[in-house]
This record gives sequence, structure tokens and C-alpha cells, in this order.
Amino acid sequence: MGGDNPGVTLLEREHALDSLAEYARSAADGEGRTVLIAGEAGVGKTALIDAFSAQTPQLAWLRGACDGLFTPRPLGPILDVAACAGGALRAALRPGAPREEVFAALLQLLQQQPTGLVLEDVHWADEATLDLIAFLGRRVREAPALVIVTYRDDALPVDHPLHLVLGELTVARSTRRIGVAPLSEQAVARLSVDAGVDPAAVYRLTGGNAFFVTELVSAGATDVPPSARALAQARLAGLSAEALRLVEAAALLGRAVEPELVCTVTAADTAALDDLVAAGVLASTDAGLQFRHEITRLAVEEGVPAHRRQALHRHALAALLAAGSTDNARLAHHAEGAGDTTVVLEVAPRAAREAAELASHREAAAQFERALRFADDAVPATRAALFAGLAIEDSLIDRFEHAAEAGRAAMELYRQVGDRFGEGDMQRRLAHTMWRLCRGADAIEYARAAVATLEPGGSSEPLAAAYAMQAYFTEDIAAAQRAQEVADQVAAPALLSDALDTEAWLHAHRGEPWSQLMDRALRVALDCGAAAQVGRAYANSHTILIKHRQLAEAEPYFHDGLRYCEDHDLPTWRTCLRGWRSVALQLAGRWDEAVTLCTTTLNSTASPVNRLTSLVTLGLIRARRDEASWAVSLDEASAAARGTAEDAWIAMAGLARAEAHWLAGDDATAGTELASVHEAAAQADAHTRGAYAVWLRRTGSAVQPPADGIADPYALTLAGSPGAATEWERLGCRYESALALLDAGDEASTRAALLRFEELGAIAAARRARHRLRDLGARSIPSGARAATRAHLRGLTGREQQVLDLICAGRTNAQICEQLVISERTVDHHVSAVLRKLGVATRAMAAAEASRLGLVAPAR
Repeated sequence: MGGDNPGVTLLEREHALDSLAEYARSAADGEGRTVLIAGEAGVGKTALIDAFSAQTPQLAWLRGACDGLFTPRPLGPILDVAACAGGALRAALRPGAPREEVFAALLQLLQQQPTGLVLEDVHWADEATLDLIAFLGRRVREAPALVIVTYRDDALPVDHPLHLVLGELTVARSTRRIGVAPLSEQAVARLSVDAGVDPAAVYRLTGGNAFFVTELVSAGATDVPPSARALAQARLAGLSAEALRLVEAAALLGRAVEPELVCTVTAADTAALDDLVAAGVLASTDAGLQFRHEITRLAVEEGVPAHRRQALHRHALAALLAAGSTDNARLAHHAEGAGDTTVVLEVAPRAAREAAELASHREAAAQFERALRFADDAVPATRAALFAGLAIEDSLIDRFEHAAEAGRAAMELYRQVGDRFGEGDMQRRLAHTMWRLCRGADAIEYARAAVATLEPGGSSEPLAAAYAMQAYFTEDIAAAQRAQEVADQVAAPALLSDALDTEAWLHAHRGEPWSQLMDRALRVALDCGAAAQVGRAYANSHTILIKHRQLAEAEPYFHDGLRYCEDHDLPTWRTCLRGWRSVALQLAGRWDEAVTLCTTTLNSTASPVNRLTSLVTLGLIRARRDEASWAVSLDEASAAARGTAEDAWIAMAGLARAEAHWLAGDDATAGTELASVHEAAAQADAHTRGAYAVWLRRTGSAVQPPADGIADPYALTLAGSPGAATEWERLGCRYESALALLDAGDEASTRAALLRFEELGAIAAARRARHRLRDLGARSIPSGARAATRAHLRGLTGREQQVLDLICAGRTNAQICEQLVISERTVDHHVSAVLRKLGVATRAMAAAEASRLGLVAPAR
């Protein structure tokens, strides 16, 4: 967005320019880089890029920016890039084209010659653009390209989808980060000396923000305006009435100023635009006219009175329609501003469908919500379709509470107009939604209702889906096979894949052969391009293999599935993959990695059922590390698991809580926990039954364990076989191997168990092993790590804790560097270490996690 005075904003930017030059040289040599540039609004990110691109002509520059004015067009910044680049990229952006074609076309463009691609203000990006950034981040290393991404890191919500993308990019070897800090007090003093203003007052009121400092210095003000709006009004002072009408219209029309459109809207002469450029409100760039800065545009927009605002939107809408605009997102924005119900109901659903086709599901949901705000007087069938569309989009972005509300509204409206097909379709979708919300009884009720509603109408796609849903919830393989028959009859390969997947899952649960059915489900989905079904097949294959402790076999399903889900914007199945990946990492003893993954998942938007695996894994690791916070995770997991009404989840959470109490030395409470999940464990799979039987023995419970159907490693433990620990080691389950050694009961095995517990950092389990050695009368019992070496809850060094304190205080890397008197590169290393040890991806998430864990005192 618009630029700042280079003489001002390039002060103290030498390090950033040097770093960019280094990354550009790597890109020109064929080793691409993604550079994340973060800073508050007005700090000078755009000016930095302007200066760097001007001094780096060896790269072909392409630029696009996200617009914060209205619900964004999918891939909006790429439309900017395509307007300049043309060729295959412009062709790929034709209406209805799959986004994979757009992604591939842009990557191919970056591979042709050394190129600098700038994507600005991605905190406003739509989902498709965020997915594109992640796509490029995974592949840019092989291209002669420098991809620069800018975003605001002030006031970015912890659950913002950008955090997930940043987390993925941060771990890529080709990613670099640059923080743009406010100007120092010394720099502000240098700039203020000739302006006739008090440098201390300027710094105190601007905080060193380059935009505000520039405005004050340029104006030579003797009094410092208190706000951005006041600064903007100072810029506008003395302008003609015509110029003021133009700038108000331009502020409502968006980032780029289209002279013909804005003059049509205001009936003004284009010559007045020159006055706005001369006044410094607008800037003339290679791409055309635009506001000097988004802060200015926002300030002008906020100052437009309501009565003029609606009139300007009305004129803008009329002008766009007269010009034949097909930008439905833009038309919907102005139609809403104009209060034009007819146009909103016409274009907002179209904008929603266009967004959904490009997998920008958040934007699609926002457009359906916009339409519904104007649909109170619409006919029931129209409102039903809008609510149904919203329910589908909400379910695709893990907003299942919203999906349930919209789905129920659609179902009732379909019932009201006698649309049995629509009613049954929503009932089967609500069954899935209720399951995601851990409301198992409601899920079963909706699934059965869907079948009852749809069966009289004969074979249909919703009926096939309803049979598959019923099969899963009632563990009825015959229903899954009926779903396959109906899917074949109506030629619905995506639903066939779902039904095959469900049957495979049920066979796996019973310990029967399943892989051929699941492989067929995956092939069918891939062949017909059914992305959601592909994601489900990958996720379920991965889950089953981990449940069966086949960790090595699960690896390719995780990596291939995650790549597919990221490329096709499938957040629900991506979260599922990551949740069970955390279980695999926990089993393999890679606990730091598991904690990082769990924390990232739990800090994102995820449905209750998708949080379960991460909650259980995090709770177990905390209990084993003797951290009192385990109860927070496992309490939530237990409540959610019981809500699902599924034996597997109930047993999983109960076993984790039993282990946590046992580790704390409370065998009686552990036994009570086990007794509470007896029925669920008895109905679960062989590994769950085996774990339940072993924990009954460990806690000395009098409850009778399952008599049969127990997986081999647990059977070996129960039989007292010395091969139990070896078998667990062969499977790659280090902690379970140590527990099997502890179960053996002799001194040598217990010492071996203690050593393994210490290696894993399982402080609580090591304490149980020491107690066992004392009971055995052993001598020279190792005392374990000194308290000083494990005093910190997350293992931060003293210097890392200092850095965390300053992150929580909102300090930038440059400010931390100055305060701690260390180099900026050293600060970068410390910040990376803090993020890794806290298991988070961004500074905002680090501050939130530190607050939750009590790692930062209130005084800090």
C-alpha cells in the first residue's frame, strides 16, 4: 500500500536492506527464498520494499496487495500480478478455473527468470491466497525467485489463519524473517530538528511510527495531532470541495484509485485528482494512483458521514453495473453499503460460490452471511438455500457451532416448504456436524432421521451419504455396503469413496483386513478429484496405522496426506492428520516435537473432536514430565470424549487420566478412572483393550480385565514375558518399552527403565522407578537431574526467559537487541529457540502461551 517518505522510513533500515540483498543474491543463483516482513501499520514496510526493489534491477519485479476494504476477492493480489505478467497466469485466472492451475502457472512464471514477487498486507488475505503463499513457500527453494510477504504483526488475533501459514513457512529452510521496528528516539530527534516540533513529544505520541513521524515532519506542525484521522484532516485542509468529494469516494472504492470510476461516482473533473496528489493524499505509482498509505484511506473512510456514505456506495454500484463489472465480491460490498437488497441477494451468493470454487471458504461464508442479512423478507426456499450454503462453508473451516445453527435453520425451512430432499440432505450434514462437536447421541439421531426422510424418494446422492453416516455411527458394515450400492446407482464416485472408507474403518476397528478397501477409497477419490474424500482416506489410513502401532508404515500417509490437504485447503483433515501425528511422535519419544504440534493445533480453529488427540497427547506428556498443567488438557479431553458417545475416544481419554494419576502416585484415583471407562475399553480395539488390561494390573485394580482380543505387545507384558520391552522397542515405542521394563519388577530391569525414563525427560515415571528400586532394597539409586537443570517449565535458559519477557512486553527484535546489548542475529536465534521450546509458531502465540503457563510475572 502507498509509500512513505524514503528519507524518513529508511533510517535504521540498513540491516534489513543488507539481508534482503543477501537473499536476492541467493535467489538469482537459483536458490529461492521466502522473506516474511512484519511490522505495525505505518512502520515503513512498503518504503523498505520500494527502496530495495529500486536498487535491485536484476530481478523482474511483480507486486500484488490484499485489500482491507471489503470481503476479499479470492486470489485478489494474484489478479494484480496477472495484470502485469499476462500470459499463462492471466489465462489460468479465467472464471471457473481450478486454483491448482493458478498455483502452477505462478510457480512456472517464477521459474522462468530471476524474479521478485511481493505480496503485501497478507493479514487481509483470503484463504486461497494464504494457501498459495504456503504452496510457494514449499517450492520456492528450487526457483530463482525472492517471494516477499508483508503483514502487520500488531493486534493479529491468536486464531488468525495467517498464524498457521507462518508456522508452516517458518520451518522451511528457504524462509527468512525480517522485523521492521519503529524508529528509535534518536532517529526521531534527527528528523524533528528542522521541523520546529519537540522531538520528545513527537516520539512520545508517535512511538517512532514512521508514517506518523513523516506526517508531522512534512507538515512542520507545532502541535502534534492526536490521531490518524487528525493527521488525514490536516492533509485535506485547504482542498476544494470537488477534491474532497473525490477523496471520500476513493476511500470507499478501495486500495487502488480508478480515475474514471471515481469521477463517475462523484461527477467531478479528473483534474481534481492532481490536487490530491499535490497535497500528498494520493501517490502516483507505476500501477496508477493510490493512497499514500492505508492509514490515510482508513482515516478518510471513517470520516465520511453515514448519509454521504450510502449515497457514494449507491453511485459506485450503479457505475460498476453500468460498466458491466463481474467482480461479484466488490458489487456485493457496495450493494450492502447502498442498502440494495435486490442486488445483494443476486450477487452475494454468486460471490460465495466463486470463493468456494477456489477453496476460499471463509470468504464464501462471509458472503452467505451478507446475503442472509438482507434475506428476512425473502421466500423460504431462498433463505433455506442461503442457510444451507453457509452451513456447508462453516463446516469446511471448522466452525461447527455456526454450521449447526445454520444447518438447523436450513432444515426447518426445507421442511416448511415440503422439500424432503433438502431436509434429508441437511439432516445427514447435521449428523456429521454433531459428531464434530462431540455430540454423539445427536449425530446418531440425525443420521437415522436422514435415512428415514430420504429412503422413500429412492436412490440419491444424499441417501448414499446418509447410509454411510449411519454405518459409521452404528458400526453397521451392511449400511456401508448399501451406501456403496446407491453411490454406484447414481454415479457418485465421491460418495462411493466415502462409503468404502467407512467400511474399511469398521473392519479395522474389528481387527479385520481393511487396507485394500481403504486403498480403493483413496484411488476412487483421486480419480474423480474429490478432494475432501482424498483427505479423509489419507487421514483415516494414518490414524488406523498409528492405532495399530505401525508407526513407520504411517509416515508416508502423513507426509503425502498433509501435502495434499495443504494444497487443496482441507483444514479439517489437515488438523486430523496433525493430531494423530502428535500421537505418533509421543509414542516414538519425540516429545518436544509432539508438544509443538499439539500447541499449534490447539491454538488454531479446530472442532472439538479434532482437538481430542492433541489434548490427550499434550496432557500425557505434561503428566510424564511432572507438570501440574496436565489436568487442564485431560479434563477437556475427557468431557469432549464422553460427548462423542464413542467407546474409542472415551477409553483413550480415560486411560490417559489414569496414567496421569498413577504417575502422581495416586493409584486409587487411577483405578477409579479405569473403572469409569471399563465398558468403553471392553468394546474398543485390541490395542486399547490391551492398554486397559495392563493399566489395571499396574494400579492394582480388582476390576477384571478383558479376557481376549488383546494386541501382542500388551499380551507379552501381561504374560510377564521378558520380550515385551524388546517388542515395544521394535515398534519404536520408547516410553512403552520403559514401562514394560518397569513391569518386569526385578532390579536390573527397573534400573534400565529408570535410565530410559531419564533419557525421555519422563520425570514422574522416573520417580516411580526410584520408588520401586527403594522397595527392592537397591543401593546407589541415581538421583536424577539436579533441580536447577529442570527448574524452568519449558527448559528456557536465563537469557531466553529475558527474551520471552520482552516479547510479552511487545518489544521488537531491534529493541530487544538494544536493551540486552546483544547482536540482532543473536536475538533472532533466541527468539527461534523460545518459539520452539514453547511449541508455537509466532510471537503473539508465544506471549499467549507464556501467559497461560504463568511464565511471565504480572510485573513484566
